[in-house]
Amino acid sequence: MKGNSYLPRKLHSLLGVIPLGLFIIEHALTNYSAWEGGTEGFSSMIDLLNSLPLVFFIEMFVIWLPMLFHGVYGLYIAYQSNVNTGRFSYGRNWAFTLQRITGVITFIFVAWHVYETRVQIALGNVTHEELGQHMNSIVSNPTVFTIYVVAVIAATFHFANGLWAFLVSWGITVGPRAQKISSNICMVIFVIIATLFLLSLFAFRGDEFASAAAATLSSVTVG
Repeated sequence: MKGNSYLPRKLHSLLGVIPLGLFIIEHALTNYSAWEGGTEGFSSMIDLLNSLPLVFFIEMFVIWLPMLFHGVYGLYIAYQSNVNTGRFSYGRNWAFTLQRITGVITFIFVAWHVYETRVQIALGNVTHEELGQHMNSIVSNPTVFTIYVVAVIAATFHFANGLWAFLVSWGITVGPRAQKISSNICMVIFVIIATLFLLSLFAFRGDEFASAAAATLSSVTVG
């Protein structure tokens, strides 16, 4: 990219790790509580997060605004980038290309997921207590479940590979050996976080959340 894009690129890179990277890890652990603790464990985690002081402002300035800038500017970077895996097939160039592709997938998925969850809560169609059951109704559709699996893998790869690029661009890992080691570490992080998200998806699709969803639907129908 040409022009004075140095500062926006640096900010884009920084926000992808802090705070958005930390948010991804927190989100993975929160969702994993559905696998480890079932409906009760997941509800407890949601209650804990919602009990934080000034939670609205924390989410606005630590999650949503950084995510909006990172996503929109990331689309601009992807649009401006030259994809040249046909000329150079070595691993880093493929990682560069996948970073752009997964970024677009993640942006679309996050927008859709936020609409399906947070917007529905804001509109009063779903309560925080019903979020686990609501996720069950979403991922019970095989096509939607497949989309979630693909999107989760894309998003976690985008974070892990972006973390490697952040370490390089900010001068934290200097030299081929340090960058190779950090690449391996980042791929381990990718596998761990992706596994947490995938297990949570299977949990939301499981019998416990399905039974809770059916009970909620029954109570609404009777009411």
